[in-house]
Amino acid sequence: MSHVVKRLLQCLGANPTIYEIEDEDENEVVDELENIIRDKCDGKEAGKLQFPAVFVGGELFGGLDRIMAAHITGELTPVLKKAGALWL
Repeated sequence: MSHVVKRLLQCLGANPTIYEIEDEDENEVVDELENIIRDKCDGKEAGKLQFPAVFVGGELFGGLDRIMAAHITGELTPVLKKAGALWL
């Protein structure tokens, strides 16, 4: 489903950086990203990371469900603007 997220962000005017993860490397990458996120949250549990994982302004925004919900409610565009991802 990462193509859905990529297409949505591009249609909004963002130019997302995409990192493709091989299936056999997914668990290792998820563990490493969860460790990084936990360190940024001072050891608090940050939830289970799932792909596609969308980071906005260097912070984990969420996955496909979060992106779509934010788009539907109108929250996504202001978040992208605030992060400097849109030139609107």
